[in-house]
Amino acid sequence: MVIVGLLSLIVVVWGVNFIVGYTTQDQIYSEIEAIPHNRVGVLLGTAKYNDKAKNIINTYYQNRIDAAVALYMARKIDYIIVSGDNGSQYYNEPLLMKHDLMARGVPANRIYMDNAGFRTLDSILRCRDIFGQKKFTIISQQFHNQRAVYIANHKKVITVAFNAADGDSYWDVVIREKMARVKMVLDLISNKQARLYGNTIEIK
Repeated sequence: MVIVGLLSLIVVVWGVNFIVGYTTQDQIYSEIEAIPHNRVGVLLGTAKYNDKAKNIINTYYQNRIDAAVALYMARKIDYIIVSGDNGSQYYNEPLLMKHDLMARGVPANRIYMDNAGFRTLDSILRCRDIFGQKKFTIISQQFHNQRAVYIANHKKVITVAFNAADGDSYWDVVIREKMARVKMVLDLISNKQARLYGNTIEIK
């Protein structure tokens, strides 16, 4: 029974990952010249530091910043929503992303902060319901983009995604991503909502 259960789990994980990758492939881009223009880009958050005390930057974070700046400078997006975890006064992903984008030349009035993007699902739903966007560009690494676009497709949102370069510890992240996709399917089946909503914000 244990072997049967293990094999069943492997089949489910493989099947979910295949479906997510296959059904989103035409919406995901790695070349700036090829990606269509959208008014708004959503930069998905992650921790800036691997080790803050030693000032070791998380390469996944840095590469996402690079990708967002490149899209903005190429006029493929006009505004950027920085969506991440602001769970405490000591941890604020959106504020760090905003500061780093501004340091790279993106004007402050072109950046909007989503302080309750605790999960990818939250970021997509809040962009739709709080920021009023039914069509936008997602910015993250490819494995993350596939999941985000899949969620958007099921939430009646039109999206494309731009792939930032991968970071360090790639295989560890990919393995975690495979299980995250299984949880995503369970969340979609149960119609799980964003943790927080609130007043609407107009992008103008």
